[in-house]
Amino acid sequence: ASLKAFTLLKLLEHMLDVAKEDGVPDVRKSWFIYAVLYCLPWVGRELYEKKEAQLELLLTTIEVLLNKRSKKHVPALRVWSIDVPHVQEEYLDCLWEQIRKLKLDNWQEKHILRPYLAFDSVLCEALQHTLPVISIPPHDDSFVYPKPTVVFRMFDYTDCPERGPVLPGAHSIERFLIEEQLHQIIESYYWERKPCAEHLLKFPYKAMIPLEYCIVEVIFAELFNLPQPRFLEIFYGSLLIELSKLQPTTMPQVLAQATEILFLRIETMNTSCFDRFVNWFSYHLSNFQYRWSWEDWEECLKLDHEHPRPKFIKEVLLKTMRLSYHQRIRDIVPRSYDSVLPARAEPFYKYTADGASSLPGTAVAQQLMQSIKNRCSPEDILSVLKELPNPLEDDEGPGARYNPLKIDVFVQTIFFLGSKSFSHSFAAIAKFNQVFKLLADSEEAQLCVLRSIYELWRNHQQMVCVLIDKMLKIQLLDCSAVANWIFSKEMSHDFTKMYIWEILHLTIQKMSKYVSRLTRELKEAREKLARSGGNTSSGDESDDSMGGRRDDKPTEEMVERMEERLETAQGDQKNLFLIIFQRFIMILSEHLVRCDTDNKEFDNYWYRWTIGRLQQVFLAHHEQVQMYSGTLETLLFTQDLDPHILDIFHQFVALSA
Repeated sequence: ASLKAFTLLKLLEHMLDVAKEDGVPDVRKSWFIYAVLYCLPWVGRELYEKKEAQLELLLTTIEVLLNKRSKKHVPALRVWSIDVPHVQEEYLDCLWEQIRKLKLDNWQEKHILRPYLAFDSVLCEALQHTLPVISIPPHDDSFVYPKPTVVFRMFDYTDCPERGPVLPGAHSIERFLIEEQLHQIIESYYWERKPCAEHLLKFPYKAMIPLEYCIVEVIFAELFNLPQPRFLEIFYGSLLIELSKLQPTTMPQVLAQATEILFLRIETMNTSCFDRFVNWFSYHLSNFQYRWSWEDWEECLKLDHEHPRPKFIKEVLLKTMRLSYHQRIRDIVPRSYDSVLPARAEPFYKYTADGASSLPGTAVAQQLMQSIKNRCSPEDILSVLKELPNPLEDDEGPGARYNPLKIDVFVQTIFFLGSKSFSHSFAAIAKFNQVFKLLADSEEAQLCVLRSIYELWRNHQQMVCVLIDKMLKIQLLDCSAVANWIFSKEMSHDFTKMYIWEILHLTIQKMSKYVSRLTRELKEAREKLARSGGNTSSGDESDDSMGGRRDDKPTEEMVERMEERLETAQGDQKNLFLIIFQRFIMILSEHLVRCDTDNKEFDNYWYRWTIGRLQQVFLAHHEQVQMYSGTLETLLFTQDLDPHILDIFHQFVALSA
């Protein structure tokens, strides 16, 4: 059986009618335009031969609709901020250019398998069918549409070997079809890296294209996809390792070439993609004995330490330290790398360091250490700490809210004794949980805890991340305290380092997971209550269907309490985002005003990293931030804000507009 050409055209026209609707999000219109364009490589030739005039009209309509679109979101989704050497095109613009090129080629392409052509004589005589009218649901605010993307380009034909197959041009439909098929293979097999790698290397047209280059570009396109990669970052790393094992003669060389290209263009790379590049490269090195031509990158070590190239090298070495050990990393890099080599990941316990005798609290710290070694109880700890004076009493009197000296002595001593491993530190937290809660019962006190952890473990970034993550999990620290600590003046020298933003993101994620859990539990409780008709003494059926007991049935009072808990959590989440974005606005505004006053260029490395981190928070947590975008616009991102900062917010809003 076959379809009548005019019914297919009617379907495509009907889908374009959706893109003409008023008062609906641009993402809805864009998706329907994309769906129509996506079909044309498969059906364009047939429509051109049978309904040329109507096809031309369809293309004209698409062009008009594309020209009306807002592209405010594009800068937020670009991997690189400049179009040299490759233009970073929005996905619809790129596909439109590819379709136009296909039209110039009389709708003929060489990469779509068409087995039905073998039965052409039979199908010509077969009964022709018409498509039924498809009713497209009207827009609803609950609908989630695919986010727009920017097409990632890393290679062109000049990067590939001269004697091998030629890489199709960026605007050839073959490039789109190849990439789309490779993306679909990844989507089909991402649960298993080995079958995924095997299927990628068995691509049907591999003799006609430089397959390794296409695969590597597609994998990096997925890894660097903004706002988020489709799958876990480590999947892409493990897939590239598997491909290198299966194709050891070519794939490692292509990957090395890709790494060099990314490194050379890193100055204009998006900050989120910079982080993913660091994570991937350090993971990849750890699987290949850290072998790399480090001498080739020596020259860039002379650049400003905030320049992306030396910063990339330093962050990679810090990440490889987490996967290895200090001496191993020291042995793999030349002596010229000493300036970027991480310090040994050892604690700095000031109460036993040189000059400790002059510090207030040293005697108590040593007494506390001995008590803990003698397996003292939490009560004994508090008794020892009572001897310490409160330095805040000079300003606040005897009713001072917390004692920073007590906190510092306790936190540094506990974690110094637990410094042997993460497990030892966790055991210390578990044993003296109540002491933590008593000493750090306010945000100011929690800031003291964070300062003490940082002072002890400043040379072990991973330990700082892990301890804060653990203390957030068991609610010894509030998310707002961590956010305020990150933006505090004492952390300014670490402000552009990756681990700081790792901490901020895990803090936001902890809050988001908590809100999601409460939302899910409330929804389930409401469903249970509705099934039982609001009557807590109804039969067992609803309990059995939920796998619960009669006692599990929620009452209306329980549901109300859950609603209150959720409301409080959402209030805390909104407050957390307000703190983060307000602090971003403050430090960026201060920088812009200071540069203007001093007649200096504002667009320095610090500014680029900071504005990049602001954009990263918006993108990494776009679903959560979207819920409060109205509040953010009213309170923080107002029209009188500097346009450089306001643009980042408008780009974020445009993602779902």
